[in-house]
Amino acid sequence: MLWKGRRQSDNVQDQRGQSGGGFNLPGGRPGQFRIPIGGRAGGGGISTIVILVVVFFALKACGIDPMQILAGGDGGLLPGGGGQITDNSGAQGTGAPASDEMKQFVSTVLAETEDTWSGIFQANGLTYEDPKLVLFSGQIRSACGFASSAAGPFYCPGDHKVYLDTTFFQQLDRQFGASGDFAQAYVIAHEVGHHVQNLTGILPKFNQMRQQMGEAQANHMSVQVELQADCFAGVWAHFTGQKGILEQGDMEEALNAAQQIGDDTMQKKMQGYVIPESFNHGTSQQRQTWLARGYRSGKLSDCDTFNTPI
Repeated sequence: MLWKGRRQSDNVQDQRGQSGGGFNLPGGRPGQFRIPIGGRAGGGGISTIVILVVVFFALKACGIDPMQILAGGDGGLLPGGGGQITDNSGAQGTGAPASDEMKQFVSTVLAETEDTWSGIFQANGLTYEDPKLVLFSGQIRSACGFASSAAGPFYCPGDHKVYLDTTFFQQLDRQFGASGDFAQAYVIAHEVGHHVQNLTGILPKFNQMRQQMGEAQANHMSVQVELQADCFAGVWAHFTGQKGILEQGDMEEALNAAQQIGDDTMQKKMQGYVIPESFNHGTSQQRQTWLARGYRSGKLSDCDTFNTPI
């Protein structure tokens, strides 16, 4: 990815330098949407979800505010999400913000997502709200509660922030065999995809609906949400490619990363066997399929994971 020399986002909050451990096998935190580094429960299914991005834009074009339809959600995905953040990110410790190439890379990728999604929203008569991206090390407190690096990168709907310990990229490379800068860019774009879902009402609707579901149904819908975020990452890659800044092999890096963090691949690597009914992010094939689908078309309407067989 030809990222050097391009605009860097001002929305990166560097809170590295605090004490804390590295990555371990994860559990997730309630209210967080994350790139998994281990599998857990899931499965089951429901037939449909009513509120989709394409419907959101259609309603806005007709002068209807879909957020009024979705009123009632508090922005978190599960009840009891945790305390509010302090300062800019709630990070503990006094480490001075670092200035390094990794921060420059993250800031550039975030800026590219801002440009792409601002353009898509503007084309539909809307204003895109840039998310913040918090770099941390070890542990941090978000509006979704306290989290450690073990959770992997995650998006918190409660404060509209993406949280990232960049040592995850080392693990992605060394432990899971997903190397390359565009594999890393895919991780960021996936979490920003959750932000788009939050702005368009998908996550509030998920929060509302899952409280009426059993675990199997909720986890199946979680797969649909995660695969749509993968598709949105593909949409971003489509428009990024049109700028001429993708290099040969970049999408292969992203697709390999999607393959390596599929629920089936993760479970087999971590525990030696898979439990299909426990999937809550999608199989390797599903994640690759939806990432590639968004990349090929660049159309949000092709990211309907709720009314299309996944």
